[in-house]
Amino acid sequence: MRWPMPTLSLHRRRMRLTDAMNALAPSSIRWATAVATLMLLLGFALSFAQPAGGAGRAYVLTVADAIGAATGDYIVRGIEQAEADGAELVVLRLDTPGGLVSTTRDIVGAMLNARVPVVVWVTPAGARAASAGTYMLYGAHVAAMSPSTTLGAATPVQLGGGGSAPASPAERLRDLVDDGSSDDGAGDPEAEAAPAQAEDQNTPAPSGDAAGRKAINDAVAWIRSLAERHGRNADWAEQAVREAVSLTAREALEQNVIDVIAADLAQLLAAIDGREVRMNDGLRVLATAELEPFEIEPDWRTRLLSIVTNPTLAYILLMVGIYGLILEGYNPGALVPGVIGGICLLVALYALQVLPVNYAGLALIALGLALIAVELFVPSFGILGIGGIVAVVFGSVLLFDTGVPGLGVNRGVIGGMGLIAALTFGIVMRVAMRSLGKPRPAVAHELDGDLAEALVDFRDGRGRVHLHGEDWRAHCERPVRAGERVRVLRMHPEGFVLEVEPASESGAESELNPSTS
Repeated sequence: MRWPMPTLSLHRRRMRLTDAMNALAPSSIRWATAVATLMLLLGFALSFAQPAGGAGRAYVLTVADAIGAATGDYIVRGIEQAEADGAELVVLRLDTPGGLVSTTRDIVGAMLNARVPVVVWVTPAGARAASAGTYMLYGAHVAAMSPSTTLGAATPVQLGGGGSAPASPAERLRDLVDDGSSDDGAGDPEAEAAPAQAEDQNTPAPSGDAAGRKAINDAVAWIRSLAERHGRNADWAEQAVREAVSLTAREALEQNVIDVIAADLAQLLAAIDGREVRMNDGLRVLATAELEPFEIEPDWRTRLLSIVTNPTLAYILLMVGIYGLILEGYNPGALVPGVIGGICLLVALYALQVLPVNYAGLALIALGLALIAVELFVPSFGILGIGGIVAVVFGSVLLFDTGVPGLGVNRGVIGGMGLIAALTFGIVMRVAMRSLGKPRPAVAHELDGDLAEALVDFRDGRGRVHLHGEDWRAHCERPVRAGERVRVLRMHPEGFVLEVEPASESGAESELNPSTS
């Protein structure tokens, strides 16, 4: 009868706790509301104050490398930051041998749609804006160069996934003559004089194959549209694509390819002050004379992306990843090769998706590594392993398209990886052959007296037996049939060959393993 008392007491305690919480609830709600309101007001204040940080500033980006995924991310994010901060101008200092067409299109698209004017300035002296850099110059609102700089050579080596060098006018005419009625034109003075006339002409010619013509025509249309948008020399732009011509800074200014020549940043800002540029929302007059330069350095994300997408490092990560997984497969439970290999392989695959990969080379590498792996399970006296190493080396050479400037793999790294693979494979094969040629003394005596089962009928005293889960070569002076039990007498001194005798003659057919009984 005393049980209801604790229950009632517990119920009263719960009621008191509930009343206390209800009393505190309005106060907690008020405090939470006050904190949330304060944070909201602080966010609004920061958002309104942030653009003022870029007012009166010219944001300066610097690219001195091939145009790849990292540089593209850096430029696009720099333009977006300038827009968000309310900057007056973006100046891109450029020195590049070229790069990927997909990244170049992203950069040019960001320039054309930017709410802040973008100046592409080829600098310092000795710099160049080759290939992809020429498209970026034509896509900028203001194109500038320093003295002793160059631009051009914009033929799309790999635009659109393929391409080839343009044919000369003489080759183009010769192809036309060969494809036409060459017999009808035999002896025609005009036909014979045509090649000489074509040599003197400067008419551009498309490349010989269909893929090359498509890539070049697409690039010509693109760069002409950029030139027409900003009022620059479209004819020379087409010539730069079709014939890979180049210009110095002075020649580019004379031919209306660029807008201004400036030796330093202060001179550049003074030279473009008052210039009218075309933006998406109409014409805008630049007021740059009093702008304060503000450097935008690559952050950790851009630096990491630049390192990871380096073709040489991506190749090393790929090989380390695959070899790590192979070693983990040979030694299950080792963990370290598997973990390191998996991480390296995933990072390498990320890099490969943004790099110009030749899939034939990637397939050769995969085939070579598969042959090396199979060699350890299917003995072929090294034929599979040697073939695998050769396939890996050739696949490594073909893996990245060397036609894209600055995006090739160091051949010394390829040779070193191939040499390491060959030496490792040679050492493994040598150790394996020596172990096969010399039986272990301990094993030679441990098997004496054990029972085995014949796998085949013995012929000329030779056959194979199954012992302790393994197949052995065996020799017996007496006839032995498949399935018959035999007793091991000793191991042959010259190799892994067992001397056996029928178990029925020794009177031990029912014994499974006399040596261990």
